[in-house]
Amino acid sequence: MTSELSERNRFILEAIIEEHIATAEPVGSRTVARRHPLGLSPATIRNVMADLEELGYLKSPHTSAGRVPTEKGYRFYVDSLLQVRKLTPSEQKKLSSSYQLRGRKVEEVLRDISRTLSSISRYTGLVMAPRLETTVFRHIEFLPLSQGRVLVILVTHSGLVQNKIIEPGEPISPRELEQISAYLNQTLAGLSIQQVKRKIFAEMEAEKARYDSLLAKTLALSREALEENLGTEVFIEGTSNILEQPEFANVETMRELFRAFEQKGRLIDLLNRSQEAQGVQIFIGSETGIEGIEGCSLITSHYSNKRGTIGALGVIGPSRMNYSAVIPIVDYTARLLSQVLDGDVD
Repeated sequence: MTSELSERNRFILEAIIEEHIATAEPVGSRTVARRHPLGLSPATIRNVMADLEELGYLKSPHTSAGRVPTEKGYRFYVDSLLQVRKLTPSEQKKLSSSYQLRGRKVEEVLRDISRTLSSISRYTGLVMAPRLETTVFRHIEFLPLSQGRVLVILVTHSGLVQNKIIEPGEPISPRELEQISAYLNQTLAGLSIQQVKRKIFAEMEAEKARYDSLLAKTLALSREALEENLGTEVFIEGTSNILEQPEFANVETMRELFRAFEQKGRLIDLLNRSQEAQGVQIFIGSETGIEGIEGCSLITSHYSNKRGTIGALGVIGPSRMNYSAVIPIVDYTARLLSQVLDGDVD
């Protein structure tokens, strides 16, 4: 694809895309000639713009003589022309402040990270919850509640806390809950949640051959406590930031966008796709495969621990988003979260 564009055509395409990113307006040849010292006349630039339109990199809105980039144009820009800037120290500090994990609920941390992504990028931030079965078990506690319910407090090695209320099939006394907590903390510490589940299921199979009332309650309770996690949840913050962009001023466009955000399952599928490759992934317009956000781009990256990839995060904005600024924000956030989850950052 790159061979069909001369160096001059590449410069003009880059100038048009960067002007459109900055202004959200169609870009004319005189604007390019005036603001970008290419040493070319407006007439020459117009001829190049016509060629770029014929090749599918630009298009002409009906209401203007100027041009705007197509998805193909943005893809070429991202893959071949973009120069990614570095984060400033103040941006790094603001991002780092979101990563106080110890003693906090998973939901609170992920919402903070999503909110910070949105605040710094000025678009919409989203974070997919980690697959907790890949994190390392540190501590579990069962506390009695009213009406026979039990509060489960699960703490991972990195300090993340997940709370869950369960209803055991049979009454369990406070003393038994203490004994169950002590047994699990002694025998399961240092294992991944996935290994914990396997161990519990294996012991439940072995338990069929013998009878121990407390052990049976322990296994049944811990199985129920670990049965579900947040792995199918995605936290979205800053949707109003997208609506401030002129592309989404139309009421119907806004409505379609909100419908798309409500389809969290589709977003999770997209974030799961982004985990299959290394580094930052960029989905432009229809590449997302999500109806209603064709005019948007999604920049994502995965985060991981020593056992591998456990989740993904990203930023959604208009297709003319400031890629140079957003890419390092997403990349730094994912790398920092990975370090924190591994205990490498306090």
